[in-house]
Amino acid sequence: MQITVDLGERSYPIIIEHACLTSNYLKELLVGRKICVVTNETVGPLYLNDLLTALPHEPACIVELPDGEQFKHMASIEKIFDAALENKLNRKSVMIALGGGVIGDMTGFAAACYQRGIDFVQVPTTVLSQVDSSVGGKTGVNHLLGKNMIGAFHQPIAVLIDTNTLKTLPNRELAAGIAEIIKYGLIVDDGFFEWLEVNIEALNDKDDDALTYAIKRSCELKAQIVAEDEKENGIRAILNLGHTFGHAIEAKMGYGQWLHGEAVAVGMVMAVDLSVRMGLLDAEILKRTCHLLEAANLPLVAPTEMTVEDFLAAMAVDKKNIDDRIRLVLLEKLGKACISDDHDMSLMKLVIEENIA
Repeated sequence: MQITVDLGERSYPIIIEHACLTSNYLKELLVGRKICVVTNETVGPLYLNDLLTALPHEPACIVELPDGEQFKHMASIEKIFDAALENKLNRKSVMIALGGGVIGDMTGFAAACYQRGIDFVQVPTTVLSQVDSSVGGKTGVNHLLGKNMIGAFHQPIAVLIDTNTLKTLPNRELAAGIAEIIKYGLIVDDGFFEWLEVNIEALNDKDDDALTYAIKRSCELKAQIVAEDEKENGIRAILNLGHTFGHAIEAKMGYGQWLHGEAVAVGMVMAVDLSVRMGLLDAEILKRTCHLLEAANLPLVAPTEMTVEDFLAAMAVDKKNIDDRIRLVLLEKLGKACISDDHDMSLMKLVIEENIA
């Protein structure tokens, strides 16, 4: 199946198929172009050979980076630049990101910067990257003071989602990806949320039909939002439900100690809890949210090592903030999110405090 991210001249397809990694799609797309493949030491041994057979010719270079969020920094970008320069990639060359969200974000950022911008292709191999980070053109790296604070908007020319790659995905990574799937139901599609409540065990068991549908629906919803607001000047910010709180956990605990989806799960509990306490949302939605996240094997509370002050310090450098006011994505009802900087700070502190383990 194919979904189009409609961005005019920058439109591109999302291909979702079993074994599309070894199809002829890339042979036709990349013929005559120099190719640089970027992967990591975990994914490379599993799927690099499959990717190479799908290319029209041998790549000019292969960059294999260490695996983990803790390596999502400028030193890794320099390694990609070194390989690109040593192999004389030009403006007609293309980079391919083979891996999860970290590899996709870094490859996209390197492609955005190299010779002021070259094409790249996303080949995401985790649920989280397939339903979220590979779509929409957000690229970048982390800084010690904030997650994804250095980056660029740079759209891929194609996204190839081969659901076969999920067979080797560890259960913890699977759960982290399901957190982002649940997010879509909360912010824009109450019917999808209800479907998830019924089918969560099938997703946990990696049922092919359930996973394919959940990935497809998530990509459809994100593509619609990105087409409306490519550079997050408005509605696209709702995709960050739970992320302001979640990024604080990642930054404080050390990138990679908590997976992104795990931190976002806790952040969504906090955001929904705050929405209830502000009188925006029925308390029953908080119960259903917690029940679904728990059924997906995700955490519901922040680590005991954190304090309210830790959260506030990290949240102060969130990208959504304007004029030093913390902006949060909240819920008005199931399936409808809003963006607010009009919240009682003492109430927000109370929510954080009561959601620390």
